[in-house]
Amino acid sequence: MPESYVDIESISELHELYSVGKPKHPLISVIDFGNDQIDRPKDAATYRVGFYTIFCKKFSGTLRYGRSYYDFSEGSLMFTGPGQIVSPSPELHIEEGWGLFFHPDMVNTGALGRKMMEYSFFNYEANEALHVSEDEKIILNTCVQNIRKEYLQNIDKHTNGLIQANIELLLNYCSRFYDRQFYTREKANIDVVQEFEKLVKDYFAQETLIDTGLPNVSYFASRMNFSPNYLSDLLQRFTGKTTQEYIHLQLVDKAKSLLWSTQKSVSEIAYTLGFDHPSHFTRLFKSKTGYAPSDYRHLN
Repeated sequence: MPESYVDIESISELHELYSVGKPKHPLISVIDFGNDQIDRPKDAATYRVGFYTIFCKKFSGTLRYGRSYYDFSEGSLMFTGPGQIVSPSPELHIEEGWGLFFHPDMVNTGALGRKMMEYSFFNYEANEALHVSEDEKIILNTCVQNIRKEYLQNIDKHTNGLIQANIELLLNYCSRFYDRQFYTREKANIDVVQEFEKLVKDYFAQETLIDTGLPNVSYFASRMNFSPNYLSDLLQRFTGKTTQEYIHLQLVDKAKSLLWSTQKSVSEIAYTLGFDHPSHFTRLFKSKTGYAPSDYRHLN
C-alpha cells in the first residue's frame, strides 16, 4: 500500500501544525523550537513540505528523512527543498534550535531564485547534515535573526530585497561551512573517492552492458548510501570532476579499448556499452575526444 503524506503547502499551514498563531509574513517564518509554548505534533506522520526549510536543532530521538534515519544527538543543520519528505518519530524531542521556512515565491522574484539550484545541500540526505561549531552557529543565528527582524517590521518596498539578501548570506555561509566539513573529514572522503572509482571500474569491466544499461549518478550513490548531490559535490571538491564526468570518462576509456581491440561496428559497440541509440554514443564520444568513433579507430 503506498505511503500517505500530510502535505504542508504554505507558511500558514506550517503555523497551524505547530499552533504558533498566524504568520507575520505569508512567505517566510522563523520558529524557535526551544520555546516551550510551541505545541508540537504528538502523532507520528510523514510530511511533504512545499517550501525550503533549514533546521538548526539539537534532538533526542530519530528522524526519517528520505530513505535514511538520522540520530540528531548533536547540534546540526538539515536542509530540505520543496516536495521532500520528513517523518519525525513519536519519541522525537527537540531540545533547542530554530527553523527557517521560506516559500519558493519568496526568492523567485529576485536573482536568488535563479541561484537556488547551486545550493545543492537542499537535496542531501539527513545523514549528510551540516555540523557547525559554536562560532559558526553564532554567525548563522545572526543571519536568521536579521531575517526575522526584517519581516516583523512594517513591510515596505525594501523588505523583500533585504530578506532575500540575508537568506543568500545565510546560504553562502552554509556553503562555506560545508566546504570546511568536506575537508576536515579528508581521510574518510578520500576513501569514498577510492570506493567510487572502484565501483565505476568494476561496472564497466562487465563484458557487455546490453542488459544492465548505462549507470547513472543515482545508481552509484545508492550503492554507497549517499545522495547523488552529496556524492557529486564531494567528488568535485576532491578531484575537480563530478560523478557524471567520472562515469563518462570511464565509458569513453572502455569505448576506446573496444574500437582498437575488436572489429565490432560503432553501432555494436554502442549497444555493448548500454546505449539505446548509436547516435547518442557517437555524440558523447566526440564531445570527450574531439573525434567521431569511426575516425578515432583509424588514428593509429
